[in-house]
Amino acid sequence: MDKTPITPPHSDDKYLVPGLIRGLQALQSFTPEDREMTLSDIARRLQTTRSAAFRTVYTLAQQGYLLHNPQTGRYTLGPAVLRLGYGYLATRELVEVALPELEKLRDRTDWSAHLGVRDGRFVLYMLRVPSHMGLASIVHVGSRLPAAGTTMGRVLLADLSESDLVRLYRDETYQNAPGQTPRSLGELVAQWQRDRGTPAIVQIGSFETGIASIAAPVRDIEGNVVAAINATQSASADRVDSIDTSIRDEVVRTADAITRLLGGMPTSPRKEGTGT
Repeated sequence: MDKTPITPPHSDDKYLVPGLIRGLQALQSFTPEDREMTLSDIARRLQTTRSAAFRTVYTLAQQGYLLHNPQTGRYTLGPAVLRLGYGYLATRELVEVALPELEKLRDRTDWSAHLGVRDGRFVLYMLRVPSHMGLASIVHVGSRLPAAGTTMGRVLLADLSESDLVRLYRDETYQNAPGQTPRSLGELVAQWQRDRGTPAIVQIGSFETGIASIAAPVRDIEGNVVAAINATQSASADRVDSIDTSIRDEVVRTADAITRLLGGMPTSPRKEGTGT
């Protein structure tokens, strides 16, 4: 067994919860090489006494994060740990499924393609497949852009109920909103109403000057929007109707393909429109 103790973090941050940190460290002490440990082993890894470690280990066991074998006195990771990783694994599955489809979209259109998920009031970019033309962009994997001002973000917000949308943006200041991003809650709700149920959302220069963007929703098996994809390219004009409708159709088809690969069914739009 690796006897190396886990060094506790040194921080003056008053908002950190020591008990939670200790519990996470106890879980991290289990490795593929050390799948079973006694209470004394865990205490040694935590650099604390056996009695001090007991409450942490007992709590984790009661919540299903650790399993205790009374015959051997050893602990192993419990099934609740798998639930913690479910969201992460689901995200990985989404990325793995979407990547080849976005590459096909890029190859068919020569537009850059992206995948994003909602992170509060932001859209988090999970994938970027640049066009062969090498179009420069301000976004990269890990970028977080305001959801209300981007096509992918608008797709993700459109799946919220009006009450959830208002609750999410109730204390928004709307200061320094870029481009054509809504400047008030009223404008945001009006945009949300236009976006509801549209097959794709199209905008030009609303967030990034001179860039056309088309986004469509990706749904899970229950019909919920779990992600959005978009295609972007430099715009030769400032009118949405100047964009070839075949590009929008390709984006929608790609989003539907990813939805089906995730086990879902594309949902028919509630109304006709482009969400411009």
